[in-house]
Amino acid sequence: MASNFIYNTRDHKFIFNEWLDMEPIMSSSRYSQYFSVEDIDTILDQALKVAKNVVAPAKDEGSEIGAKFENGKVTVPPSFRDPYQYLNENGWGCINEDPDYEGALPATIFASVIEFFYGANAPFVPYIKATAGAARLIARFGDERCNALFREKMFSGEWGGTMCLTEPSAGSDVGDLLSKAYPTEEPGIYRIRGNKCFITNGEQDMVENIVHLVLARVDGARPGTAGLSLFAVPKFRTNDKGEILEPNDVNCAGIEHKMGKRGSATCVMNFGEENNCLGYIVGEAPGADGKGQGIAQMFQMMNGARMETGHASLAESTVAYHNAVEYAQGRIQGRSLTNNKGERQAIIKHEDILRMLMDLKAYTEGMRALVLKTYWYFDMVEVNEVSNPEAAQAYQGFLDIQTPIIKAYCSDKAWELCAEAVQVYGGYGYMDEYPLTQICRDVKVYSIWEGTNFIQSMDLVRRKWKIEDGKIFSAWLGAIEKFAAEHEADPVFEDEIAVLKDAIEAYREIQVSLDSQKINMMPLFATRILHATGNLACAYLLLDQALIAQRKIEQLGTDHYDYPFYSGKVMAAKYFAHNILPHVINTAFIVKEGDASAIEANESIFAV
Repeated sequence: MASNFIYNTRDHKFIFNEWLDMEPIMSSSRYSQYFSVEDIDTILDQALKVAKNVVAPAKDEGSEIGAKFENGKVTVPPSFRDPYQYLNENGWGCINEDPDYEGALPATIFASVIEFFYGANAPFVPYIKATAGAARLIARFGDERCNALFREKMFSGEWGGTMCLTEPSAGSDVGDLLSKAYPTEEPGIYRIRGNKCFITNGEQDMVENIVHLVLARVDGARPGTAGLSLFAVPKFRTNDKGEILEPNDVNCAGIEHKMGKRGSATCVMNFGEENNCLGYIVGEAPGADGKGQGIAQMFQMMNGARMETGHASLAESTVAYHNAVEYAQGRIQGRSLTNNKGERQAIIKHEDILRMLMDLKAYTEGMRALVLKTYWYFDMVEVNEVSNPEAAQAYQGFLDIQTPIIKAYCSDKAWELCAEAVQVYGGYGYMDEYPLTQICRDVKVYSIWEGTNFIQSMDLVRRKWKIEDGKIFSAWLGAIEKFAAEHEADPVFEDEIAVLKDAIEAYREIQVSLDSQKINMMPLFATRILHATGNLACAYLLLDQALIAQRKIEQLGTDHYDYPFYSGKVMAAKYFAHNILPHVINTAFIVKEGDASAIEANESIFAV
């Protein structure tokens, strides 16, 4: 089989036991009855075992067979059925996202569980995560009837769920959606008409019903995003007992033939072709002002999906990294530059291979630190929501800032990192007999999913920089600045901290320069600024971890069995600081110079 799932829990255990303070989360009223900090290692080990033994074996068939469409029906790869059932029946599936479920894992830990599953079989996981996200949205915003009809069946995994935004004529321009909702005589129920495309798992045969969350405009509501409402639209109508009745005029017109993720059905969906599709409005109907609640509600699911997309990017990059290391250790090729008559050696001894592997290691560990620190913020918001609302608000602000960075930075870098892993293999990396080709095909979509990465970049520089007159972002950047000031004299890391301080200064110059330039320069530089933000954040977090690792080395010594791990944390942080972080300074130069060639050029030059 071409796929080769290589993963371990060592970095996660370091993060939870030595870096993040998990005690206030695990000792909170929601989790303390079921878990303690001491249980985390066991949970991670069990999750990785499930990933290896249950989820990973289905991956090859997902790529080779893929989802199939015939006569309006979609069949998933047969190998997906058992893991779907196993995860949902054994507490690893949708139920963990039920806010009322007693025994759910904290978001930080469950995110790590899902990371293993994404690494094991990325096309399979959306069948779980899309359903859980839709169910969570219904649980939060749906009325009593919606919750009674759909919630339990979705959280159990018996029914599926989707998010239906994109239309053939409206993707990123959500406000231009054409789908309409017409009131019926029964309050809260509407006739839905419209077409949606790129709907993940819009049709599949592992569940008996699918509840689509459809953005549509109530007839007469105002134009633009403000007029949109959200509707729970089941594939089959049900009675009050949840029993399946007749079809609800929801039809799949086909599935996309994709570059990757072929086991995940990406569907074109038609609602109300016979004017007989009924949907339940989620929340309140538009008032006299014509405003709907749909886009605000949907953003809960979208922001969660953006976090998951960045995390999935990290997971697949990690599998690519571990496979590249394994191959480099075993591939004998070439001789040392300084001893060209010596014995042939494993390519992991060659300098450029070491550079590529260090790139992969430093980026993946930095991305993991960024992702799990953000999920930690999510848990800390929940823990402090009642007892310390001011702290909860501060954590929420940092979570909001880092969400678009995770989505765009991790997914952009994943494509580059997986390509670099292919390069480690040389010609064999380009062959389907090895795992990298499938990983590359699967990982590319993450920069496109859940709002293209340009949208995330504009969200950062146009919105997140400006929240509360810039106070939230200033506090976020100030935390990095404070860290640098506290550790600038560290005897081991003073050179790296000096680079970090230079990068912070350069980032502030980026902000000043962008504020002083024309508005049309913002979209020109936004993507590069988001990458600079991601580099700055990851450098800070890696150095924070490296300080802990260095103290551990001094305590344990170089003969200890764990020395390679801690030494790796130190070297990854140093490498990132000296080789990747300076890109922030380069970005500052580009923004300050303000070259506008790309937007001043006549567009005719691109067509010759």
